[in-house]
Amino acid sequence: MDFTDYWQYTDIITKLLFFALFALSIASWVTGILRLHYSRQLAKTVVADLAQQVRSQVPHTLQASPEERRLLTEQTLLQQIGRYRYQSEQGLPLLGTTAAIAPFIGLFGTVWGIFHALRSIGESGQAGLAQVAGPVGEALIMTGLGLAVAIPAVIFYNIITRMNRRILHMANDIAHGLLGESMRPAMTTGIKVADDQATDSKL
Repeated sequence: MDFTDYWQYTDIITKLLFFALFALSIASWVTGILRLHYSRQLAKTVVADLAQQVRSQVPHTLQASPEERRLLTEQTLLQQIGRYRYQSEQGLPLLGTTAAIAPFIGLFGTVWGIFHALRSIGESGQAGLAQVAGPVGEALIMTGLGLAVAIPAVIFYNIITRMNRRILHMANDIAHGLLGESMRPAMTTGIKVADDQATDSKL
């Protein structure tokens, strides 16, 4: 079966649905690859970054009480983890939406294609199996295209979500350790430990 054989049975609605699926496919692949790269980079730097954020607060908290140091450190860590969460979720709505709607776009394209093909056959007056099987079978391609777009989006979404959960768990774990160290006048020991762990935190 040639693509041109399928294309000749399509109308403007089917063509629009095809290009919509094509655009969603390109967007989901580009987004998925970029998000995977970003999540890998974030996993390598999150521990050292948190330690650096705490280190930057040391000059401002030397004269503060332990309770004040703990509060300031906690605010700094929560703010940074909130940024990680926001940044790690960018692009996920596109992947989730593509995974959810692509099969239905393909199914609608199939239904519309079958309707269009049967109407054309009825107008031509040729209703034999040979005339029906080709257009109807080729209209089913839209369902396959919808699944072909949705499946990679689902895979990207699940992998990236799993990586982000691991990163945030790592960040929260290190944050609790740094928060405990903030109760001491000098935090160099705790920061050094966090820096050492940064070299080992690779996916």
